[in-house]
Amino acid sequence: MLRIAIPNKGSLSETAVQMLSEAGYATRRDSKTLHLVDEANGVEFFYLRPRDIATYVAHGALDVGLTGRDLLRDVCLPDAREIEPLGFARSTFRFAAPAGRFSSIEQLDGKRIATSYAGLVGSFLTSQGISVEVVPLNGAVESAVQLGVADAIADVVETGTTLRQAGLEIFGPVMLESEAVLIQGPSEPAGIDRLLRRLRGVLVARRYVMLDYDLPAEHVQQATEVAAGMQSPTVSPLQRPGWVAVRVMIPRRDANRIMDDLYAIGARALIVTAIDNARL
Repeated sequence: MLRIAIPNKGSLSETAVQMLSEAGYATRRDSKTLHLVDEANGVEFFYLRPRDIATYVAHGALDVGLTGRDLLRDVCLPDAREIEPLGFARSTFRFAAPAGRFSSIEQLDGKRIATSYAGLVGSFLTSQGISVEVVPLNGAVESAVQLGVADAIADVVETGTTLRQAGLEIFGPVMLESEAVLIQGPSEPAGIDRLLRRLRGVLVARRYVMLDYDLPAEHVQQATEVAAGMQSPTVSPLQRPGWVAVRVMIPRRDANRIMDDLYAIGARALIVTAIDNARL
């Protein structure tokens, strides 16, 4: 069986479980469940602390895992590698300090940096030739400067609101663009390809919708230029002479603009339908 690590709690967990459910896998009903066997799909799920997942996968105890790219990079274990971005839990990793104190990361040389990601921060600054004292903290680090523990902090940033409330401002480059990722260990067990196809099918379903509409046949070429689909639209004759029915897959985010453009060239009865899953 393919052994899969899943976050047991936190922001990653709920969306990861929902994604696997949409991909056709069994999911736990009790949040206290730590191990679940899905016999029908040939997989075992292990619910673990998000920070521990990359370590289990790197050592071969588990085959694959869903975790954050930031957590993967923080453990610095070469036998755990990212194999697929999953499109949720996006964030950036940045430096922050009291307003006006620093303008570049070079000014951090010799300073103290508080972070919950000591491995990630240390390796990044070392790669930039900057020597610092890393102050490892668990959880929120925004108060570290005010309390005199550090000169600056490095942390995950989503909106920046929490930093501003603590009197801090972001400076320097983006250290890392993070999101949820699927990671793999040193082995190549059976079942990974099927898992990838299913997860990619969910990602496609979330990004695309199906659009159906009726159109005078002479405008099909114009309509195809507006919405070409994955290969090409499906076009079928209608009972009404000179009209056709068209079905095409379009990006969800562009749906209203495409509908407007198609309506302008004569399309009518435009209907958008959600896609549950897909294989492309």
